[in-house]
Amino acid sequence: MKQLAVLGFKFIVLCCIVATQGCKVYSFSGANIPADIHSFSTELIQNRSGNGPASLPQIFTDKIKYKFQTEANLRQASNDGDLQFTGAITGYTFTSDAPIAGATSALNKLTITVQITFVNTKNEKDKWTENFSRYAQYSASESLSAVEEGLINTISAQIADDIFQKALVKW
Repeated sequence: MKQLAVLGFKFIVLCCIVATQGCKVYSFSGANIPADIHSFSTELIQNRSGNGPASLPQIFTDKIKYKFQTEANLRQASNDGDLQFTGAITGYTFTSDAPIAGATSALNKLTITVQITFVNTKNEKDKWTENFSRYAQYSASESLSAVEEGLINTISAQIADDIFQKALVKW
């Protein structure tokens, strides 16, 4: 029995050694961050949708920054980061969802679409431009002004997560 415990301990130590010898840094978020990546930069994501509050670009940009700082543990650079993000909000629309009898709607939906360009300056093959779109529903009985900020925060966080997944998780 004692030999089995010693063998198990040796196996665990061997696994730890092998895991730490890799060339990439792994995080609990599932991110696969190459060892030479230390920073990221993102320009203010401009609102080119023609809709939305004036605070929308800043809220969205802050969500991306927060995601990469907290979950990838990368340093934010003012420009020329190892990972670079640029883009624009290209869609900001409200639509009726879930129509009910009498041609009214029980739910409304806010959809935000963003086009993001990503460049990994350490790997010239790791770059892309992609549209990300998410929506959130709210009761038609609620006023837009009462729910808009919360919807924007929810959707922006979801899109920031999608961008993070595309840039670093790469499943």
